[in-house]
Amino acid sequence: MLKYLVKRFFQTAVVLFVVSVIVFCVMSFTGDPVLMIVPPNATDAQIAEARIALGLDQPLWVQYKVFLFNLLKGDLGISYIFKRPALTLIVERMPATLELVFLSVLISVAVALPCGVFAGAWPNNPISRAIMGGSLLGISLPSFWVGILMIFYFAVEKGLLPSSGRGTTDTLFGIPFAFLTRDGFRHLILPAVTLALGTLAMLIRLIRAQIMEVLRQDFIKFARAKGVSWKSLLFGHALKNALVPVVTVFGMQIGSLIAFATVTETIFAWPGMGKLLVDSINTSDRPVIVAYLMIVAAMFVFINFIVDIVYTLIDPRIDLR
Repeated sequence: MLKYLVKRFFQTAVVLFVVSVIVFCVMSFTGDPVLMIVPPNATDAQIAEARIALGLDQPLWVQYKVFLFNLLKGDLGISYIFKRPALTLIVERMPATLELVFLSVLISVAVALPCGVFAGAWPNNPISRAIMGGSLLGISLPSFWVGILMIFYFAVEKGLLPSSGRGTTDTLFGIPFAFLTRDGFRHLILPAVTLALGTLAMLIRLIRAQIMEVLRQDFIKFARAKGVSWKSLLFGHALKNALVPVVTVFGMQIGSLIAFATVTETIFAWPGMGKLLVDSINTSDRPVIVAYLMIVAAMFVFINFIVDIVYTLIDPRIDLR
């Protein structure tokens, strides 16, 4: 295990280094943040002074060297717009995004697991066909359109749930969370369901396919011949063997939910990292954009590591070596 951890640590370092190079180069060639900071009537001298103050007058390799040294120290720069450390801004918005993603994951697993197993065990059942039809809709419909429809129906037409914002929050270990209050939880429902639909539909189809494949294996036939009950066979044998590829995709989906919650957060004005990213793109706030991308990349690497560890818990035959 120690050898594996050291190996993954070096792999993580290489991945994050490559990501830092790509992010820095892409951001260096997309727009001039100086023009977003100075007044519209600024003179050439004022523009040049602002560029020097931001360090943008230096050669690109010098800018990257400064960026890399600051990154190793945990300094991701000062926001051009908010005049605060970019990392601080991201961390402040992180709880809102994580609780949104966490509830979306719970919804996805709670619905996809029984529906996928049922559809895989009885594929010709009318209910199974309805489940697969619904999953096809969930994959096909764009999240922004689904979010707008949910706002129109549940917030505007019926007035059951709020349409935007985070609502009232309460603190847990000094961190504000919306799910701890009734008002905050009501604000959380619509964006969480909207964010969960794509993952939910994908998981249903994947679990169904894996269950159908595992049920055709010889060890399942042998277990049935020994008199193992159908319930034990389905959930104790088939499901456990079907979960390995599901865990792989699900782990990546969690990272994707964190990274690509920007659309949902923008539609519902949810004050998370994604909303901050969109606002920063609109104002060319380069330090915040770079900080967001680096943090999300680190989250992806960490989630992949956790997925590899979970493999061994699901299937003892898998060796980390």
